[in-house]
Amino acid sequence: MPENPSNDDTFADLFRRLPSPARPEGGATGAPDSAPPVPNGDEQPTPGSRRAARAAAAGSTPRGSSDRASDPASDPTASTHVGDAAAVTGSPVTPPAASASSSVPALAATEEAASVRAVAPAAQPIEALFADHHDEDERRRAARHSSDRRKSRIAGWVVLGLILAILGGIVAGGFTIWNTYEDKIRAFMGWQEPTDYPTDVAEGEATVTIVTGDTGSSISTSLFDAGVTKTSAAFYNYLLSSGQNPTFQPGVYTLKQKMASSAVLTALKDPANRRDNTAQIPEGLTIDRTLQRLADGTGMPLADLQAAAANPAAYGVSAKTLEGWLFPATYTFDPGTSATQVIKTLVDRTVQSLDKAGVPADQRERILTIASIIQREARFTADFYKVSRVIENRLNPDNEETHGKLQMDSTAQYGYNEIHDGTASSSAAALEDDNPWNTYVHAGLPIGPIANPGDVAIDAALHPADGPWLYFVTVNLDTGETIFSTTYAEHEKAVAQWQQWCAANDSADC
Repeated sequence: MPENPSNDDTFADLFRRLPSPARPEGGATGAPDSAPPVPNGDEQPTPGSRRAARAAAAGSTPRGSSDRASDPASDPTASTHVGDAAAVTGSPVTPPAASASSSVPALAATEEAASVRAVAPAAQPIEALFADHHDEDERRRAARHSSDRRKSRIAGWVVLGLILAILGGIVAGGFTIWNTYEDKIRAFMGWQEPTDYPTDVAEGEATVTIVTGDTGSSISTSLFDAGVTKTSAAFYNYLLSSGQNPTFQPGVYTLKQKMASSAVLTALKDPANRRDNTAQIPEGLTIDRTLQRLADGTGMPLADLQAAAANPAAYGVSAKTLEGWLFPATYTFDPGTSATQVIKTLVDRTVQSLDKAGVPADQRERILTIASIIQREARFTADFYKVSRVIENRLNPDNEETHGKLQMDSTAQYGYNEIHDGTASSSAAALEDDNPWNTYVHAGLPIGPIANPGDVAIDAALHPADGPWLYFVTVNLDTGETIFSTTYAEHEKAVAQWQQWCAANDSADC
């Protein structure tokens, strides 16, 4: 009997438990797979272990088979081949009879072929045993890898979105802080921009008027408004820093734009830059200021001009005064022109503008009155048409919020002689004074114009914008930003914004 496999080799027992490979028809044994043959006295016993197989291959006799070695019919060479096949396949092989006509080499070739045929299928069950598990593991790893990549992409986009949102907030906050506190930041960091132009950038042409009573501060403002200096205080600061206090002759001067303050002072001292018999009248001036500029520009006595303007009927005007009828422009008169001719030139220019706009003769005074309020109230021509609409909406006597009262500060200031004080708000005394121009006290339009309007203001008076607005207030006196409102509650919020700007800025206009 063969040795016990469990005592000889653990792997032998494992291999014996594996299913037997299928044998093709005409196999070496022909015995069923499910019924292994039991060796008898005429058969070579199947080695039960790899040790027995090795012993058989070496020609030695395993233990328990000494009786088979003495059989004269057994061929040791054949036993060796049989032992080899049995050791590989794990199945018994029946040796041929001693009287067979085939030779030993032929038997060896036959057994070797049978052994190869038996070995090849034997590897398939082992591979098949692990193939499904291997494929399933590969699929799971691929699925996990795909899921991890998808999660990584999603996480990457989320992180990128958060970074962009944070950067956007930082940029937006930076712009807001810079726009609000630019001057203070520049001052703190020492980044202040130059307040004056360099001496080599002057270009173009500009006209500046100096009137009687002008000081270095007022001239500095006029220069900035004309585009000559970089800031409104540049020229005045130059006078202070250089310790100069020159006397300026009234008149109209031809200068350049973007001039250095030192070059401006030199040009104003040069008589060649002063234009003789020339007067420059800007929009929004009252008749008193206009006559003063005419006197300064032409050299005529102010009294003569005042006397010429005292009789509106002499120029075809039915109003009580020529307020609003002296058209703003730059005029140059021939030497020897009389004061009456000067006034007539300005009135005729106003009539020309009214006719060009298509204003009927009986509506001239009314249109000039509305246009003069627009000229004084709006800081930019883009707002002229919206201010005109506010005037029309407030004049409606059926409006429950206004009851037909304009309540315009410019009219109250004009009636109280505050219009040229340079402030946007009116004093309490001006708002309460009972004069025919005060629209806080009286409903409807004032009794006449309050200043001389230009062409754009006249056009706006004729063509107001469409809108429901009843209020407006300029919330930034530097930029002219104006907020238009429909309700009083909205207007109060805008007024608070204007007050906040005034609190943060040292402006004489507040």
